[in-house]
Amino acid sequence: MSRILYGVSGEGSGHSSRATEMARHLQACGHEVRVVSYDRGYRNMSAEFETIEIEGLHIVCENNRVRPLKTLWHNLRRGGRAVQRIKALLEQFRTFQPDCVISDFEPTTAWLATLRGLPLISLDNQHRMRYMKFRSPPRLLLSRWITVLLIRLMVPAPTVALATTYYYGERKNERIFLFPPILRREVMACKPHDGDHHLVYVTSHFEHLLTLLKSFPDKRFVVYGCNRDGVDGNLCYRPFSTEGFLRDLESCQSVVATAGFTLISEAIYLGKPYLALPMIGQFEQQLNAICLAELGFGVNVQKPDRASIEDFFGRLPTLKSNVMAYAAGHQQQGRRDANSAIKSKLESLLADDLAVPGARLC
Repeated sequence: MSRILYGVSGEGSGHSSRATEMARHLQACGHEVRVVSYDRGYRNMSAEFETIEIEGLHIVCENNRVRPLKTLWHNLRRGGRAVQRIKALLEQFRTFQPDCVISDFEPTTAWLATLRGLPLISLDNQHRMRYMKFRSPPRLLLSRWITVLLIRLMVPAPTVALATTYYYGERKNERIFLFPPILRREVMACKPHDGDHHLVYVTSHFEHLLTLLKSFPDKRFVVYGCNRDGVDGNLCYRPFSTEGFLRDLESCQSVVATAGFTLISEAIYLGKPYLALPMIGQFEQQLNAICLAELGFGVNVQKPDRASIEDFFGRLPTLKSNVMAYAAGHQQQGRRDANSAIKSKLESLLADDLAVPGARLC
């Protein structure tokens, strides 16, 4: 059995949601796992796993747009505390002596693995952008190039890359493996049905969208992510609740949200059409929305206005039919374990020692 250090990005909940499922599996197989994370990842995983807290990078967004200068300043002013926590992490490397490192887009553990000659397995959805071929419009070519460069800077070339995706393209080499999105067991246990509401999720203040939704008084919207509670016309604000959000996702007619990979994956697994509002300045969300629309599971809206939202509601029957066809097959597999393929691959890498130092992707 292996001693595994599992680095998990703390930005958003998707990374920790995915890592929780995989870490549970690794422990059940007899491996010793220690998690390294920050912010939401640390809060989500520290109650269940032995977890080391570090400082991590944060993206500052306002009105669904990335703010580069504020992002830079926010991260620079945390430098002193970051140094202290890296020293603590180095001590953990010395005492724990991991056999390998798994990184869910967490750079500190990934770079330490490389510097110490340890096998590095990347397990995330970001590396599909680095190692899978896909189309993107000319207007996003610069953003795409910058994003791939940042991925390379964040995570050095891994020994093996396990990438999750709902859109499949040609692999660039033989040490990248593509798998369906990793789903929480709570999602796989859902019994989706259509209630009387549309689910709205925004990760920062997005007042323009909320104003637009008020102009559809015949529709009811349940809104998460605004740090509010109460009712404002046809908008029902709810505070963050993992169980409450899942119940509202399970019973919604559609999802209106930013284009985060995890929420899109869970929504289409449950057969929910998706109005994607990708954050301006974040290429991954742009790609998620493009792939979603190309598959016919939702609509990609760059700058929401009343006409684009009305068009989405008008197309719901067709979108619903498309996404339900996808969901039917995956829900059938989910009753066995939708995550079984990636779990088996990870276990074979550890058991057969395929993740060996020196054989790294480019």
